[in-house]
This record gives sequence, structure tokens and C-alpha cells, in this order.
Amino acid sequence: MKLGKTLLWIVAAVLVLGGGYYIINKNKEKQQKEVEIVASKLDEIAVNTAKLEYKDLSADFMVNGNFEPIQQMTFPSEMSGRIINVMVKEGDYVRVGQTLATIKKDAIEVDMTQAQNNLQNAIADNQRFENAFKTGGVTKQQVDNSRLQLKNARAAVEAQGLRVRDTNVKATISGVINTRFIEPGSVVAPGTQMFEIVNVSRLKLKVAVNESEIVNLRVGQNIKVLASVLPDDEFVGKLTFIAPKADASLNFPVEIEVSNNNKLKAGMYGTAVFSTAGDAAATKAIAVIPATAFVNGVSSNTVFVVENGIAKITKIVSGRVIGEYVEVLSGLKEGAEVVTSGQINLSDGEKVRIVK
Repeated sequence: MKLGKTLLWIVAAVLVLGGGYYIINKNKEKQQKEVEIVASKLDEIAVNTAKLEYKDLSADFMVNGNFEPIQQMTFPSEMSGRIINVMVKEGDYVRVGQTLATIKKDAIEVDMTQAQNNLQNAIADNQRFENAFKTGGVTKQQVDNSRLQLKNARAAVEAQGLRVRDTNVKATISGVINTRFIEPGSVVAPGTQMFEIVNVSRLKLKVAVNESEIVNLRVGQNIKVLASVLPDDEFVGKLTFIAPKADASLNFPVEIEVSNNNKLKAGMYGTAVFSTAGDAAATKAIAVIPATAFVNGVSSNTVFVVENGIAKITKIVSGRVIGEYVEVLSGLKEGAEVVTSGQINLSDGEKVRIVK
């Protein structure tokens, strides 16, 4: 009887231990799966997305660029010497032919005096040879040599005269002294930078236009121009240049000349607004994605496309910027889903979790 009870207790203990072991293992497996799910979610980067879609948008488009001076020159020295005087300072307006600085010319004037003396001797020698040749006292070759020496002496005087004049440094364009590189006492050599002069009475807005729109533009067109720092002002520019060849991004450089009202500065950001007013097709369905989808700006032509939870970096060809959207010319299929925020944390091939 006691043996039976003992066996019963042993069997019960084994069942309890086995059941406990089974439960512990099941809990461990469940916990492991939960950890894997959490880890998987941690590996996924949260992003917002938008799909390529067709919108009926105005075909008017805007292109950003920078204002540049209509003329600018880094003014170099044409001779060697020491600067005696500088007549202008940064910010001064100068005109063509105005003297900006003077270079020491003592040694040059000595050379000039010597050249003039040599010229007088050459004139006298040539006269004697000419007279002697008439009486047969000298040969034709001697007369020719005296004439050559006279020409060389005159050329030497002219050369020294140019050097003397070059000691007065004169402006070759009108504009404002943007930078002065020299001071009285500076020693300059040919090619030494002395002044940077910029003419900002008019400015050039340089932008790049894609191939689908360049065909509609003509030199001489009036273009509306905006400046980001002057939101209440509107300018009218004239299209003065269209590049005959596209750049590496398949866009065509364009220049728009704008009269300056002293508010605009070279280097400011500007926007050219190309209008299609009067065009029956001015509004049409256009394939677009949000401008925020582009990695490092629209000019990169690079977006992340989400496919099966994976972000793939993709090169596309973008067109016009129309408000908050950018036209897509090629590289994406209709319905393609692009990342619009969270790109800073992404690299090609990473898992993503779309946040609605």
C-alpha cells in the first residue's frame, strides 16, 4: 500500500515538473517572438510618403537663381612699381577713365628722357645720311640703317610714353569699388589685383530651365522677377540670353536682365516667374510629387521610392516647380510611393514603416 502511494506521488511530481518545464519553455518562446517583433519594429524607420499623381495645375512655373552684376572686373596692374596714392575707397562709385591710383614713375621718367635723347640723335644721324646719299657719300644700305634706327628710336619713345601713362591707374568700367586690395606704399607687379569693380545699375538673374519649357522662351521676353528678401516688391526683367547647349543636368542656363532700384544686391536669391497666360493649354494634368520628396533639394533629382516596405533610392528627371509640387518627366511610374519626410535617416535598401 505504501509502495503504491509512493509511486503515485513520484508520478505526480514528474507531471508537475514536466508541466512547469513545458509552460516555462512556451513562455520563453512567446517572449522571444515578442522581442523579435519589437526589434523588427525598431529596425524600421518611420517615414511619411506620398504617391505620384496627376494634378490639373497651372503650367506657369517658377525657377530660382542668383542675382549677379551686369559687369564686374578684378582690376589688375599692368606694370611694376610702388603705389604712391590711392584716390578711391570701397563703396565709391567710379566712371570709365577715372584715375583710381598712381604708381611711382621717377625711374620711368628717366627712361623717357633717355629715349627722347636717343630719338634726337637718330633724327640728326638720319638727316646727315640722307644728305650724304644725295652726293654719293654713303651707300643705300647705310641710309636704310639710319632710317631703321630712327623708327626704333621713335617706337622706344612711344613705349616709354605708355609706361608713363600707365602709372595713372584708370577705371575701364563704371561701377562701385567692391574691394580695394592695395594701400599707399604697396608694391605691385603686372597682374597684381588692385580693385574689384562691380556695376549693379542692372543685374542679371541666372536660372536654369528644363528642355520641355525652353522651347517656349524667346530672347526679349518680359519676365516677372521676385526677390526673396523683398516679398512686397515685384520687378520686370528682360530675357537676354538662352544657352544653346544644356548643362550636365539637362537644363539650359538663362539670363534675365533686371533694372536695379538700389534695393537689389548682387548675390541675393531671386525667382523668375515664367507665365503662360493666354495659352489654351496653360492648365493641364501634370505628373507631380511633393517638393519635399527630393533628397538634398529638387536639383538633386533623387528620391526614395518605397516598395514592399523597403526604401530604394531612385534617380528621376524633374521638370517645373509648380507651387509645392515638382513635375516628374521620367523615372517614376504612376502610383509610385515616395518618401516625403524622414529621408535624413534613410539609406538605400532600408526597411521603413509608413506613418499615416
